[in-house]
Amino acid sequence: MTDETHVAHNYHPLPVTVAEGEGAWVTDAEGKRYLDMLSGYSALNFGHRNPELIQAAQDQLGRLTLTSRAFHNDQLGPFAAALAALCGKDLVLPMNTGAEAVETGIKVARAWGYRVKGIPAGEAKIIVALGNFHGRTTTIVGFSDDPTAHTDFGPYAPGFVAVPYGDADAIEAAIDATTAAILIEPIQGEGGVIVPPDGYLRRIRELATEKNVLFIADEIQSGLGRVGTTFACDREGVVPDVYLLGKALGGGILPVSAVVADEDVLGVIKPGEHGSTFGGNPLAAAVGLKVVELLQTGRFQERSAQLGEHLRTRLETLEGITGFRQVGLWAGVDIDPAHGTGREVAERLLARGVLAKDTHGQTLRLAPPLVIRATELDWALEQVQLAIHG
Repeated sequence: MTDETHVAHNYHPLPVTVAEGEGAWVTDAEGKRYLDMLSGYSALNFGHRNPELIQAAQDQLGRLTLTSRAFHNDQLGPFAAALAALCGKDLVLPMNTGAEAVETGIKVARAWGYRVKGIPAGEAKIIVALGNFHGRTTTIVGFSDDPTAHTDFGPYAPGFVAVPYGDADAIEAAIDATTAAILIEPIQGEGGVIVPPDGYLRRIRELATEKNVLFIADEIQSGLGRVGTTFACDREGVVPDVYLLGKALGGGILPVSAVVADEDVLGVIKPGEHGSTFGGNPLAAAVGLKVVELLQTGRFQERSAQLGEHLRTRLETLEGITGFRQVGLWAGVDIDPAHGTGREVAERLLARGVLAKDTHGQTLRLAPPLVIRATELDWALEQVQLAIHG
């Protein structure tokens, strides 16, 4: 039985009903296996049912799952300390979903703008990039230029200035005395794995420091090992003022997100001004702590970097594409329209036992779990080539 009858049609899923998963593979309700080349949009960086993460969740399930932040719990402190250390920051504000992390980052930036920078009340602005995808809540869709996310959901919140992605000069021109922050995806995931020009993030860091504005990096998809480094910002040796994290932070088990920054930024939020019933719950914190411990070994980042080079060499041989963008184990492959749309190729891949997803019409996204083997990656790319040619 599928979920089409009683679930709102806010998604257009491929016609497969997944029943089990392990590592880089899933099995449907009829017993057919598929290689997962999407990883829950990077939520499953460590694979399906990663044994260490499952054990952490099971251990905590037997002890305590929720208290709310009305009380302390014994898992949140260790998780926050470990995540802050991973990011090189002081404080962690835990939430649940990626969109909540972005909304929280927006509130923090505005409060910092008024309480620290001295922007006149109600005038704070945040610079964003065209082609962005930061979530689908009402504030966020207001500064999206994707008609599917934006149209018919207004009126939209003011206070956002959109400039072309990858253009640091446009950011500089947009900054004025009322600018509180620059909110950027270091790599635009939903946009099709759009990689900015080299030096873009370094220039943003320089501008933010020079102009006294916050640099907020949305690393919800790009972070936590996906691109061969812990964060995508690491590729340019850049440290933002604020990290927005999610997806893989919950290990593919439950939603966990966080805003991570230093005391002089996150310290602007006072008790009662922001919160979440489930944010920082002990089950989430226990899983999140194990995620951080896995990343502290460096083996997932190294694996992503090494297999990413392997992925690139295979992508360079593909026929029937107009181009691709690849960083670590993450790629956007542009399908030649003569061979169909991204959706059509994804459907052909499904028939061949590979799960992937399209975006923006012609682009096929590939983002396998970081536990995938080189031989599995080879097989997946063979299927991609065959699917492109029908």
